[in-house]
Order: sequence, then C-alpha cells, then structure tokens
Amino acid sequence: MQSLKKHIVRHSVNIFGYLYKLGLFIVIVALFFFFYRILVGQVLDGSNQIYPLLILWIFTAYITLPRIHRFLTKRYLPNYYVGRVRSGSGLLADPINLVFFGTERDIHKSFEAAKWTIADPLGVFTFLHAAYATVFNRSYPHAPVGSMYLFGRQQDFAYQLQVGNSPKVRHHIRFWKVPKGWRLPGGHEAEWLAAATYDKSVGIKLFTLQIDHMIATNIDEERDFIINDLKRVDAIESMEIIEHFTDAYHDHNNGGDTIQTDGSLPFINLHKL
Repeated sequence: MQSLKKHIVRHSVNIFGYLYKLGLFIVIVALFFFFYRILVGQVLDGSNQIYPLLILWIFTAYITLPRIHRFLTKRYLPNYYVGRVRSGSGLLADPINLVFFGTERDIHKSFEAAKWTIADPLGVFTFLHAAYATVFNRSYPHAPVGSMYLFGRQQDFAYQLQVGNSPKVRHHIRFWKVPKGWRLPGGHEAEWLAAATYDKSVGIKLFTLQIDHMIATNIDEERDFIINDLKRVDAIESMEIIEHFTDAYHDHNNGGDTIQTDGSLPFINLHKL
C-alpha cells in the first residue's frame, strides 16, 4: 500500500512538472504573438519607427526562440552521444572531429607552443570586449567562444588562433574531458574529445536569428589544419586516423550554417611537454 502511494505521488509530480513546462511554453508563445501584434501594429500605423521591430527581433531571437528550441529538443532529440555537441538551447551543433590522449597540461603546452591562445571565459565584460573588437576591428586574441555542451556540461576550455586584426575570423577548438570509463562507439577509448571549426565571419544566424560567428562549411579543413599545426611544433607523439568513423554527411549546425565532413576521426597522442 505504501509503495502504491509513493508511485502515485511520484507519478503526480511528473504530471505536474510536465504541465508546468507545457504551460510555460504556451505563455512564451502567447507573449510572442502579443508583442508581435503591438509592435508591428505601431510600425504599420504610419509612425515609421524602427524601434518596435528592433525590440521584436531581440525578444524573438534572445528570449522566445531559445526557449522554444530548449522545450522541443528535450523531447525530440536523443540524450546520448551522437558525435555532435549541443548549443545552450539543445540544438545539435559542431561535430566531434578530434580525439586526444594526454593530460590537460599536455594540451595547454602543445597549443601554446603552436602560438594558440586560450579563450577567456564567456561573461558580460568579455562579451562586450569581443563585440567592441569585432565592430571596430581591434585585436582580442583571447576572445571568448560560445558555450557548447557535451556529457551534460560545457567545454572545459577552448583555444583559438586569431586571423587578421579582430576575433571576427579565427580558428578555434573546444575540449571536453571524457568521463571515467566512458568509451566511443565501437569501444574506442578516449581521454579528451574536441570540436574544431573555423569562424569565417560574423552575421545573423538562420535558425536562431542571433548575431554570431558563421563557420566555414568544410570542417575537415580545420581538423587537418590543427593536426598540421601541432606537427609543426612536434607536439604529436603518434596518431591513428580511423576513416569513416561516421558516415560522411552534409548537415547544418545549431545556427543554420552548412557543415560537411568525411567522417574520419583522428586519435592523437600528445608528447609530454
């Protein structure tokens, strides 16, 4: 009897939790249409004000869409490793395209030797600094990168290599420490997983409507660039490339940028530096 009561209570809590999330989702959508009608109505009444549309864009891109994406991705995307990292809204983002063996110190020393710089943590001041550097073409080699998620947590750290005079264009790579005992599909061991892409410009993302970096389509070129850069400073002790670790594919990342990969995955052993 006691067990039945606990089951009923637990089931009720789950139902109320679901109803709460569903209600919150409905409220957000309702607010969106409420603001849409008011703000667009102000533009169409002949006042020719740009501010209502600006407010509508901010509300849509940074409040409404992220919550809608988060609500849907929790229900319709798998919650296990699929070879892709996730954005804060839960959307599938960059592919995992490099595997490393070595300590955190080995990674830091290797990339420092290749003249890469570690990215600052993302915060209000570092974000504003990066925005200023991008708009006014000022150098910021330690500019933060957006938070991506794997194993239910954001990257442990990231490195980048600025191209030109601002962080608008840059090479960058995010690292995640693999949980103890975890293995890649096929039983392959790994100590660090990494996702590397090349930021080619800044623009408005198709899927999120947010201002962000646009990445180059062929992410394999960035993977190979990093390997060659580490070889240049003799940071790689050994390497095995498993061809067709995944199928070659074309897809889109969380922002709508096209990505293309041959599916090969390099397993890199770093020198002790």
